[in-house]
Amino acid sequence: MPTWVYFLHPPRDDFAATMTDDEAAIFGDHFEHLSRLLADGVLILAGPTLGSTNTGLCIFDAPDEPAARAVMESDPAIARGVVAGELREMRVSLLRGRD
Repeated sequence: MPTWVYFLHPPRDDFAATMTDDEAAIFGDHFEHLSRLLADGVLILAGPTLGSTNTGLCIFDAPDEPAARAVMESDPAIARGVVAGELREMRVSLLRGRD
């Protein structure tokens, strides 16, 4: 099955430290959403980059681009317009535990 990555581009520098209460609530929904994808065997890895630019990334499996786009667009942080999403197909060349 193809592997995909989507990036979550924050609206400003130091986003993690400057989230409003509304943004933090949406990111709580985002975390729950990703937890469900992990439990369902869809999500491989997710997390933010650190430093002043807090770009998030989610690596997951989906059979094709429309399915991958549906996964990305169902993320509450993207669906509610807090962050911009960017989808790319990727090739996993090396991954511990995966041949």
